[in-house]
Amino acid sequence: MNKQVELQDLGQKDYKETWDFQESLFQSILNTKIKNRRQGTNFQTKNYFLFVEHPHVYTLGKSGDMSNLLLDENQLAEKNASFYKVNRGGDITYHGPGQIVGYPIIDLDNFFTDIHKYLRLLEEMIILTLEEYGLSAQRSPGETGVWLDVGTPFARKICAMGVRASRWVTMHGFALNVNANLGYFDLMIPCGIRGKAVTSLNVELGQTAVNEAEVKEKLSKHFSMLFEAHMIVK
Repeated sequence: MNKQVELQDLGQKDYKETWDFQESLFQSILNTKIKNRRQGTNFQTKNYFLFVEHPHVYTLGKSGDMSNLLLDENQLAEKNASFYKVNRGGDITYHGPGQIVGYPIIDLDNFFTDIHKYLRLLEEMIILTLEEYGLSAQRSPGETGVWLDVGTPFARKICAMGVRASRWVTMHGFALNVNANLGYFDLMIPCGIRGKAVTSLNVELGQTAVNEAEVKEKLSKHFSMLFEAHMIVK
């Protein structure tokens, strides 16, 4: 089992370009697995973890409802935002500057074959990272992602999640609001859940801006620990 994970920081990159890149890595891992099964070979599959920041974009998952986007095409253009339907689970999500997006493209056969455990560990990575900033983040029963003040009238989401898996290979991932412009969340019903507020790390800490490189370091550290992975920076 290959527990090495190649970590790449793509900087700011268009959503569709990144999606295509994800798909190419995802497919390359699948191709290795298919070849191993058909030809009886035992080539190691690779694992990747991409950090990226997208320009303003709304994405709708397979089970999503278009009515959760509160903008038409003209209004999207006015907001300098784009829109894509994507092949992940979940409903509508916003990505934009000040948000750390992480896409682990890994072969779970190298770690464990349990998609629910995978999601829980991604959530735990976020929870442990936020704990380092003095925040007590939690899961919300029946809802993916990571939240603050669950079970109170002040519950608010700080991290969204949506993944795709095929033959135990994952893609898509999480979006953690660090220095996000929260006004863009008002233009949709986040993850299709009405009446739920959204927040960002800088707002919670009362800071103008949080060091995003530092947050990424903490995220990769906790990912490595939780998945017993060896991170290799590319």
